[in-house]
Amino acid sequence: MAPDDAIGSWATDPSLRVIETVAKADGIAPHACNPPLNDVVDPSALDQLFMGTGPAASFKQVSFEYRGYAITVHSDGRVTLE
Repeated sequence: MAPDDAIGSWATDPSLRVIETVAKADGIAPHACNPPLNDVVDPSALDQLFMGTGPAASFKQVSFEYRGYAITVHSDGRVTLE
């Protein structure tokens, strides 16, 4: 599943995009996502992987599990859930 607004750019931080995408899939408000994302992945590190400069910025994708979904964050701004 890929949300319509998740293609092509980082209008929001990748960590926020993950929370928004999961909340949309679950039909809940983003602040209602529990457990917090930082129980699973470091949101600041995730953001730096895709929005930073240098060698880390060349990441193509990162995958992890959260709230029962296999989540993949792609370098082109997409967040996909399986």
